[in-house]
Amino acid sequence: MDARFTVEQDEIRRTVREALVGVCGPQDLRAAVRTGTGYDPALWTTLAKLGLPGLALPQTYGGVACTTTELALACEEVGRALAPSPLLSTAVLAAPLLLALGTDGQRAELLPRIASGELTAALAVPGTALATALALVGDNRGDWAGGGRAGGIQARRAEGAWRLYGEADQVLDGHSAGLLVVAAHAGGFARSRTLLFLVREGAVRTRQTALDCTRPCARIQLREVEAELLGEDGADVAGALAALGDRAAAVLACEAVGAAARALERTVEYVGQREQFGRPIGSFQAVKHRLADVHVRVQTARSAAYYAAWATVHGEKGVGGLALAQALEALRTAAAEGIQLHGGIGFTWEHDAHLYFKRAAGDELLFGPVHRLRAHAADAARLFEHRGVAV
Repeated sequence: MDARFTVEQDEIRRTVREALVGVCGPQDLRAAVRTGTGYDPALWTTLAKLGLPGLALPQTYGGVACTTTELALACEEVGRALAPSPLLSTAVLAAPLLLALGTDGQRAELLPRIASGELTAALAVPGTALATALALVGDNRGDWAGGGRAGGIQARRAEGAWRLYGEADQVLDGHSAGLLVVAAHAGGFARSRTLLFLVREGAVRTRQTALDCTRPCARIQLREVEAELLGEDGADVAGALAALGDRAAAVLACEAVGAAARALERTVEYVGQREQFGRPIGSFQAVKHRLADVHVRVQTARSAAYYAAWATVHGEKGVGGLALAQALEALRTAAAEGIQLHGGIGFTWEHDAHLYFKRAAGDELLFGPVHRLRAHAADAARLFEHRGVAV
């Protein structure tokens, strides 16, 4: 394994960071999240011109033909700025499913529009089961989609068309996405299975109040909404979602590392300016030790995130969840220490330090929590399996 970045990878990071400087300041961010979409359309247009929505899509569909690694590095820079955009929901969660499971016609129709930034998409799963659907905190071949019983999202075929009934909460960018990729249960008890559907219109969308305002979520209500089956009926949907979860976790880990690093940088800048007893508080040994501990956590998480991004490209499985756990823990620590070391002003909701803390807490609610990410990885690796040896 060559741990060095290529010239192209360094250029992607530099270009994205330069594009975000000056347009993702604290005031820009707060103004963007108050809009109806929850993000700045002009910023999304800029990211689309840089090719980010199609960064990991084949050139056949208008993409750049890069890998998950390049997408993860770009998202690290987006995470540094906490830039609100539909990049995660569209390019990281929805587009890979269209590429993996879609028919030739569906790919040709939808992926070029996604790659250009014209079309945004969102992945909707029943209830609050996103982490389970992506096999990050448990086996996703169970009843999370409905299991043939009441609840979840149910799909039935009538008069030659599929119709969906049910509800999904915590759908990232679900209120503004042009396309919904919906996971639903079909077949009742006789042919119980989970399928994915494309929903273009008919769903009732309600933007929810989110802990992390930079990740707008919506409740999607489906009442006999007509939908189009994604791909073929016999496709391995659970396997595709699990593979997506591993890749998405690697990208999310890099994004969290970017946010943690920036939170640490802002704290270091502040303790170098704030004075107490006639000297900067950053000169006190206790403060240095605390920040050194955070630095070690961030660097360790960065190494894990980069390895996970590399591993997803080279066929290694089950790494993303562990890297995400490490990164979320680092972000939580960096944000918490930042709030404490900013003193009295750091404890006010109006201070920017809380944006990083809310990102850490919000991501754990959506994709974790950390202890479940690690527990599932240990179970998948059969780490604590009894092998007949007396304990």
